[in-house]
Amino acid sequence: MHKIITKKEIAPAVKLFEIKAPLVAKKARAGQFVVLRIDEKGERIPLTISDFDAQRGSITIIFREVGKTTKQLGSLNEGDCIADLVGPLGNAMESKKYGTVVCIGGGVGIAPIYLKIKAFKKAGNEVISIIGARCKELLILEEEIRKISDELYIATDDGSKGHHGFVTDVLQELIDAQKNIDLVLAVGPVVMMKAVSNVTKRYDIKTIVSLNPIMIDGTGMCGACRVTIDGKSRFACVDGPEFDAHLVDFEELMNRQQIYLDKEEVALQKFGEHKCH
Repeated sequence: MHKIITKKEIAPAVKLFEIKAPLVAKKARAGQFVVLRIDEKGERIPLTISDFDAQRGSITIIFREVGKTTKQLGSLNEGDCIADLVGPLGNAMESKKYGTVVCIGGGVGIAPIYLKIKAFKKAGNEVISIIGARCKELLILEEEIRKISDELYIATDDGSKGHHGFVTDVLQELIDAQKNIDLVLAVGPVVMMKAVSNVTKRYDIKTIVSLNPIMIDGTGMCGACRVTIDGKSRFACVDGPEFDAHLVDFEELMNRQQIYLDKEEVALQKFGEHKCH
Protein backbone atom coordinates (compact mmCIF):
# COMPACT_ATOMS: atom_id res chain seq x y z
CA MET A 1 0.00 0.00 0.00
CA HIS A 2 1.24 3.45 -0.93
CA LYS A 3 -0.05 6.44 1.03
CA ILE A 4 -0.98 9.73 -0.63
CA ILE A 5 1.03 12.37 1.25
CA THR A 6 -0.09 15.45 -0.67
CA LYS A 7 -3.03 16.15 -2.97
CA LYS A 8 -3.48 19.37 -4.97
CA GLU A 9 -5.75 20.43 -7.80
CA ILE A 10 -3.37 22.47 -9.97
CA ALA A 11 -5.83 23.10 -12.81
CA PRO A 12 -9.46 22.14 -13.51
CA ALA A 13 -9.63 18.31 -13.30
CA VAL A 14 -5.82 18.10 -13.06
CA LYS A 15 -4.50 16.61 -9.83
CA LEU A 16 -1.03 16.41 -8.29
CA PHE A 17 -0.33 13.55 -5.89
CA GLU A 18 2.79 13.07 -3.81
CA ILE A 19 2.88 9.37 -2.95
CA LYS A 20 5.00 7.48 -0.43
CA ALA A 21 7.12 5.07 -2.47
CA PRO A 22 10.67 5.00 -1.06
CA LEU A 23 12.03 2.19 -3.25
CA VAL A 24 10.73 3.84 -6.42
CA ALA A 25 11.99 7.27 -5.36
CA LYS A 26 15.44 5.85 -4.67
CA LYS A 27 15.89 4.64 -8.26
CA ALA A 28 13.68 7.01 -10.28
CA ARG A 29 15.16 9.02 -13.14
CA ALA A 30 13.79 11.57 -15.60
CA GLY A 31 11.69 9.95 -18.30
CA GLN A 32 10.53 6.94 -16.29
CA PHE A 33 7.01 6.03 -15.21
CA VAL A 34 5.03 3.89 -12.80
CA VAL A 35 2.07 1.57 -13.26
CA LEU A 36 -0.50 1.77 -10.49
CA ARG A 37 -3.70 0.01 -9.47
CA ILE A 38 -6.06 1.79 -7.11
CA ASP A 39 -7.56 -1.36 -5.59
CA GLU A 40 -7.66 -5.11 -6.19
CA LYS A 41 -10.44 -4.75 -8.78
CA GLY A 42 -8.91 -1.77 -10.54
CA GLU A 43 -7.19 -1.55 -13.91
CA ARG A 44 -3.47 -0.89 -14.27
CA ILE A 45 -2.61 2.54 -15.65
CA PRO A 46 0.79 4.09 -16.48
CA LEU A 47 1.65 7.56 -15.17
CA THR A 48 4.88 9.44 -15.67
CA ILE A 49 6.97 10.33 -12.63
CA SER A 50 6.78 14.14 -12.55
CA ASP A 51 9.21 14.50 -9.65
CA PHE A 52 10.78 12.45 -6.88
CA ASP A 53 12.45 12.98 -3.54
CA ALA A 54 14.73 10.12 -2.51
CA GLN A 55 15.29 11.53 0.99
CA ARG A 56 11.59 12.00 1.60
CA GLY A 57 10.88 8.64 -0.04
CA SER A 58 8.18 9.98 -2.32
CA ILE A 59 7.29 10.43 -5.97
CA THR A 60 4.97 12.96 -7.61
CA ILE A 61 2.46 12.17 -10.33
CA ILE A 62 0.25 14.62 -12.19
CA PHE A 63 -2.80 13.45 -14.12
CA ARG A 64 -6.00 14.71 -15.71
CA GLU A 65 -9.32 13.12 -14.84
CA VAL A 66 -10.62 11.85 -18.18
CA GLY A 67 -11.74 8.24 -17.70
CA LYS A 68 -13.13 5.99 -15.00
CA THR A 69 -9.80 5.15 -13.37
CA THR A 70 -8.35 8.66 -13.35
CA LYS A 71 -11.61 10.03 -11.95
CA GLN A 72 -11.58 7.35 -9.24
CA LEU A 73 -7.93 8.14 -8.53
CA GLY A 74 -8.72 11.84 -8.32
CA SER A 75 -11.43 11.16 -5.73
CA LEU A 76 -8.85 9.83 -3.26
CA ASN A 77 -7.61 12.14 -0.53
CA GLU A 78 -4.48 12.71 1.53
CA GLY A 79 -3.99 9.74 3.82
CA ASP A 80 -5.69 7.31 1.44
CA CYS A 81 -3.65 4.46 0.00
CA ILE A 82 -3.10 3.10 -3.49
CA ALA A 83 -3.06 -0.71 -3.53
CA ASP A 84 -0.25 -1.30 -6.02
CA LEU A 85 2.46 0.88 -7.53
CA VAL A 86 5.25 -0.59 -9.66
CA GLY A 87 8.30 1.27 -10.91
CA PRO A 88 10.35 2.94 -11.98
CA LEU A 89 9.63 1.51 -15.43
CA GLY A 90 10.89 2.40 -18.88
CA ASN A 91 14.28 3.74 -19.87
CA ALA A 92 15.59 6.89 -18.25
CA MET A 93 16.14 9.86 -20.51
CA GLU A 94 19.63 10.28 -21.95
CA SER A 95 20.69 13.52 -20.29
CA LYS A 96 23.96 14.65 -21.80
CA LYS A 97 25.26 17.94 -23.09
CA TYR A 98 23.77 18.71 -26.50
CA GLY A 99 24.06 22.50 -26.48
CA THR A 100 20.69 24.20 -26.86
CA VAL A 101 17.66 22.06 -26.08
CA VAL A 102 14.04 23.06 -26.67
CA CYS A 103 11.62 21.27 -24.33
CA ILE A 104 7.97 21.38 -25.38
CA GLY A 105 5.05 20.33 -23.19
CA GLY A 106 1.38 20.36 -24.13
CA GLY A 107 -1.51 19.97 -21.69
CA VAL A 108 -0.67 17.50 -18.92
CA GLY A 109 2.41 16.70 -21.01
CA ILE A 110 3.89 19.77 -19.34
CA ALA A 111 4.32 17.71 -16.16
CA PRO A 112 6.84 15.17 -17.56
CA ILE A 113 9.13 17.82 -19.04
CA TYR A 114 9.85 19.32 -15.59
CA LEU A 115 12.27 16.56 -14.57
CA LYS A 116 13.70 16.44 -18.08
CA ILE A 117 14.52 20.16 -18.01
CA LYS A 118 16.29 19.74 -14.67
CA ALA A 119 18.31 16.86 -16.10
CA PHE A 120 19.26 18.80 -19.22
CA LYS A 121 20.32 21.81 -17.15
CA LYS A 122 22.39 19.61 -14.84
CA ALA A 123 24.19 18.28 -17.91
CA GLY A 124 25.16 21.83 -18.92
CA ASN A 125 22.60 22.60 -21.64
CA GLU A 126 20.85 25.84 -22.44
CA VAL A 127 17.15 25.01 -22.15
CA ILE A 128 14.36 26.87 -23.91
CA SER A 129 10.94 25.72 -22.74
CA ILE A 130 7.65 26.04 -24.58
CA ILE A 131 4.44 25.09 -22.80
CA GLY A 132 0.96 25.15 -24.22
CA ALA A 133 -2.67 24.45 -23.34
CA ARG A 134 -6.15 25.17 -24.62
CA CYS A 135 -6.47 28.15 -22.26
CA LYS A 136 -4.56 29.82 -19.43
CA GLU A 137 -6.58 28.00 -16.77
CA LEU A 138 -5.15 24.68 -18.00
CA LEU A 139 -1.51 25.74 -17.92
CA ILE A 140 0.38 23.89 -15.19
CA LEU A 141 3.79 24.25 -13.51
CA GLU A 142 4.44 27.58 -15.23
CA GLU A 143 6.47 29.14 -12.44
CA GLU A 144 8.31 25.93 -11.63
CA ILE A 145 9.44 25.56 -15.23
CA ARG A 146 10.29 29.25 -15.53
CA LYS A 147 12.72 28.94 -12.62
CA ILE A 148 14.75 26.15 -14.24
CA SER A 149 14.63 27.31 -17.88
CA ASP A 150 16.86 29.84 -19.64
CA GLU A 151 13.82 31.02 -21.60
CA LEU A 152 10.12 30.20 -21.31
CA TYR A 153 7.46 30.71 -23.97
CA ILE A 154 3.73 30.13 -23.53
CA ALA A 155 1.07 29.38 -26.12
CA THR A 156 -2.68 28.99 -25.66
CA ASP A 157 -5.18 27.93 -28.27
CA ASP A 158 -7.57 30.75 -27.34
CA GLY A 159 -4.91 33.42 -26.81
CA SER A 160 -5.78 33.89 -23.14
CA LYS A 161 -2.06 33.84 -22.28
CA GLY A 162 1.11 34.09 -24.31
CA HIS A 163 1.09 33.35 -28.02
CA HIS A 164 -2.35 32.94 -29.58
CA GLY A 165 -1.90 29.60 -31.28
CA PHE A 166 0.13 26.44 -30.92
CA VAL A 167 3.49 25.48 -29.46
CA THR A 168 4.65 24.68 -33.00
CA ASP A 169 4.14 28.35 -33.95
CA VAL A 170 6.60 29.37 -31.24
CA LEU A 171 9.04 26.67 -32.29
CA GLN A 172 8.86 27.86 -35.90
CA GLU A 173 9.53 31.45 -34.77
CA LEU A 174 12.68 30.32 -32.95
CA ILE A 175 13.86 28.49 -36.06
CA ASP A 176 13.05 31.49 -38.29
CA ALA A 177 15.08 33.70 -35.93
CA GLN A 178 18.09 31.51 -36.72
CA LYS A 179 18.25 30.11 -33.20
CA ASN A 180 20.76 27.28 -33.16
CA ILE A 181 18.80 24.30 -31.80
CA ASP A 182 20.61 21.03 -31.13
CA LEU A 183 17.71 18.98 -29.76
CA VAL A 184 13.95 19.23 -29.42
CA LEU A 185 12.02 17.16 -26.89
CA ALA A 186 8.21 17.08 -26.99
CA VAL A 187 5.67 15.53 -24.63
CA GLY A 188 1.92 15.88 -24.94
CA PRO A 189 -1.03 14.83 -27.10
CA VAL A 190 0.03 12.64 -30.02
CA VAL A 191 -1.25 15.15 -32.55
CA MET A 192 0.97 17.83 -30.97
CA MET A 193 4.05 15.61 -30.98
CA LYS A 194 3.39 14.75 -34.62
CA ALA A 195 3.12 18.45 -35.48
CA VAL A 196 6.41 19.19 -33.70
CA SER A 197 8.07 16.33 -35.57
CA ASN A 198 6.80 17.66 -38.89
CA VAL A 199 8.33 21.07 -38.17
CA THR A 200 11.75 19.82 -37.07
CA LYS A 201 12.04 17.21 -39.80
CA ARG A 202 12.19 19.96 -42.42
CA TYR A 203 15.29 21.35 -40.73
CA ASP A 204 16.88 18.04 -39.73
CA ILE A 205 16.73 18.92 -36.02
CA LYS A 206 17.07 15.86 -33.78
CA THR A 207 13.73 15.39 -32.01
CA ILE A 208 12.68 13.05 -29.21
CA VAL A 209 9.09 12.31 -28.19
CA SER A 210 7.78 10.43 -25.16
CA LEU A 211 5.01 8.01 -26.14
CA ASN A 212 2.19 6.88 -23.88
CA PRO A 213 0.19 4.29 -25.84
CA ILE A 214 -2.29 1.81 -24.37
CA MET A 215 -0.34 -0.10 -21.74
CA ILE A 216 -1.15 -2.95 -19.37
CA ASP A 217 1.71 -4.72 -17.61
CA GLY A 218 4.50 -2.22 -18.32
CA THR A 219 7.19 -4.90 -18.51
CA GLY A 220 7.06 -6.01 -22.16
CA MET A 221 4.99 -9.18 -21.68
CA CYS A 222 1.57 -8.21 -23.05
CA GLY A 223 2.56 -6.29 -26.18
CA ALA A 224 -0.34 -3.84 -25.84
CA CYS A 225 1.95 -0.81 -25.99
CA ARG A 226 3.59 -1.70 -29.28
CA VAL A 227 4.43 1.16 -31.59
CA THR A 228 6.02 1.19 -35.02
CA ILE A 229 9.43 2.86 -35.09
CA ASP A 230 11.27 2.98 -38.42
CA GLY A 231 8.99 0.24 -39.73
CA LYS A 232 9.66 -2.11 -36.81
CA SER A 233 7.51 -2.98 -33.79
CA ARG A 234 8.78 -1.70 -30.48
CA PHE A 235 7.29 -1.76 -26.98
CA ALA A 236 6.95 1.67 -25.37
CA CYS A 237 7.31 0.18 -21.89
CA VAL A 238 10.72 -1.48 -22.33
CA ASP A 239 12.14 0.05 -25.53
CA GLY A 240 10.92 3.55 -24.68
CA PRO A 241 9.02 5.53 -23.72
CA GLU A 242 11.24 7.96 -25.64
CA PHE A 243 11.83 7.53 -29.37
CA ASP A 244 13.21 9.42 -32.35
CA ALA A 245 10.18 11.44 -33.46
CA HIS A 246 11.11 11.27 -37.13
CA LEU A 247 10.85 7.46 -37.05
CA VAL A 248 7.46 7.17 -35.28
CA ASP A 249 4.37 6.03 -37.17
CA PHE A 250 2.05 8.62 -35.63
CA GLU A 251 -0.97 7.66 -37.75
CA GLU A 252 -0.90 4.09 -36.45
CA LEU A 253 -0.40 5.32 -32.89
CA MET A 254 -3.40 7.66 -33.09
CA ASN A 255 -5.58 4.92 -34.57
CA ARG A 256 -4.59 2.45 -31.83
CA GLN A 257 -5.43 4.98 -29.12
CA GLN A 258 -9.03 5.13 -30.40
CA ILE A 259 -9.67 1.38 -30.16
CA TYR A 260 -11.27 1.26 -26.71
CA LEU A 261 -12.93 4.67 -26.53
CA ASP A 262 -16.43 3.17 -26.53
CA LYS A 263 -15.55 0.78 -23.70
CA GLU A 264 -13.91 3.61 -21.76
CA GLU A 265 -17.13 5.61 -22.09
CA VAL A 266 -19.20 2.69 -20.76
CA ALA A 267 -16.84 2.23 -17.79
CA LEU A 268 -17.01 5.94 -16.99
CA GLN A 269 -20.81 5.90 -17.16
CA LYS A 270 -21.04 2.91 -14.82
CA PHE A 271 -18.64 4.58 -12.39
CA GLY A 272 -20.82 7.69 -12.38
CA GLU A 273 -23.93 5.61 -11.72
CA HIS A 274 -22.17 3.75 -8.90
CA LYS A 275 -21.18 7.02 -7.21
CA CYS A 276 -24.81 8.19 -7.29
CA HIS A 277 -26.03 5.16 -5.30
